Amino acid sequence: MPSFDIVSEVDRQELRNAVDQAQREMGQRFDFKGTDSSIEQNDLIITIKTISEEKARAVRTLLEEKFVKRGMSLKGIDWGKFEQASGDTVRQVVTIAVGISSDKAREINKLIKEKGPKGIGSQTQSDQVRVTGKKRDDLQATMALIKGADLGIPVQFENFRD
Repeated sequence: MPSFDIVSEVDRQELRNAVDQAQREMGQRFDFKGTDSSIEQNDLIITIKTISEEKARAVRTLLEEKFVKRGMSLKGIDWGKFEQASGDTVRQVVTIAVGISSDKAREINKLIKEKGPKGIGSQTQSDQVRVTGKKRDDLQATMALIKGADLGIPVQFENFRD
């Protein structure tokens, strides 16, 4: 029976490259000179440190540009609140979401059941959703339905089997 998996993943190498490019550009830009602005990455958590909220917003814009250039979706990024850090600096913690939560999986299953073609079934498997059907065309229509829906997370389709 034909099937595919709906997953929400981030290419960690592209994430690392985008952060590195943003750090390099911050070191070269005149508006960041003398601000002690920095971007630190620890796996899927990025910490922005700078002197003011205005500069933190500029770093955010810079990061978003680099993410988009590298083909990463901005949907799965949680921009945390600004926090006061030591020495009159501001810190913002950015979290990259990976995997489909159980709430989102329920939402996807409900969407497929209500609006998907007949004969299509879906089930949650840990942090992904498996979709099965009898016809390949129905599966492709389901992919289009999921792509068109605003789920608030980036989705990819893997493991398409005929």
